[in-house]
Amino acid sequence: MPHTDNSSPSHEPDEPDGPEGASPATAGHPAARPQARGERPPHRPRHRIVVLAIVVLLIALPSGYLVQSAFQSRASGKDKERAAAATNLTYARPPRVSQRIYDIPVPPAATRVAFYEANAWQKSTMWVQFRTSPKRLKEFFADIGSSGSQLTKGEVAISDKKATRVGWRFDEPKSHYRSIRIEQPRSEPDLAITVDMTYKSRPRVYVVSTTEF
Repeated sequence: MPHTDNSSPSHEPDEPDGPEGASPATAGHPAARPQARGERPPHRPRHRIVVLAIVVLLIALPSGYLVQSAFQSRASGKDKERAAAATNLTYARPPRVSQRIYDIPVPPAATRVAFYEANAWQKSTMWVQFRTSPKRLKEFFADIGSSGSQLTKGEVAISDKKATRVGWRFDEPKSHYRSIRIEQPRSEPDLAITVDMTYKSRPRVYVVSTTEF
């Protein structure tokens, strides 16, 4: 009798290459592979670092500008305060044009020369001080159309308010002071002059010239 094989052929379905339900075309793609337990996540691009750097810059740059602006504003404020407080005399000869405008011809070889100028809407004032010789002092008065003989002994022609403005002090007794006030037409400045004769060989001259527009 012919031998008959009772075993039936195996018809087990083929094992899929990828995850259940995945097509062979996508089964091999890295994104389609499941992450095994304990396996590190797939490496991502450096866009996170770039984004983080951009965020830091967006925060830091405006803050830097604000800090810089604050320092500049503070420095500007200090400059304005210094300018507003600049009421002290400048130890130098006033410009020649200022000497002409205010009619204060500072003598040659004068020492301890200092000046200060204040300008207002309709009035400008200049304070000048210097030491000179008796001869140069006579020439100074001649240049302004006056004479030392017209000085009044024991008088201070400069008001306390004007003197305080630049730190001048006219102490008692006033016997060593000589003064004169010269009032001129509106186009010319008015002069208040006080001469300290404590050291007669080097008298000290104080002048306040006021001109109105």
